[in-house]
Amino acid sequence: MVSAKQLANFGYKAVSSSMMVLTLYGSYLCSARAYRFFQRRSLLEQVNEEQVHVDTVKD
Repeated sequence: MVSAKQLANFGYKAVSSSMMVLTLYGSYLCSARAYRFFQRRSLLEQVNEEQVHVDTVKD
């Protein structure tokens, strides 16, 4: 038979573990979003820079 203390200890460990996993997953999602943001910003800067060069050549 499992005592109340053992059951509470198991419950605490299970909740702590699930919170750790959720924190890691949230960190991954946040990092992936930031990476995409900076990649897109860099791409837009390159496109704008190329467009400025094309405009100066046309004039």
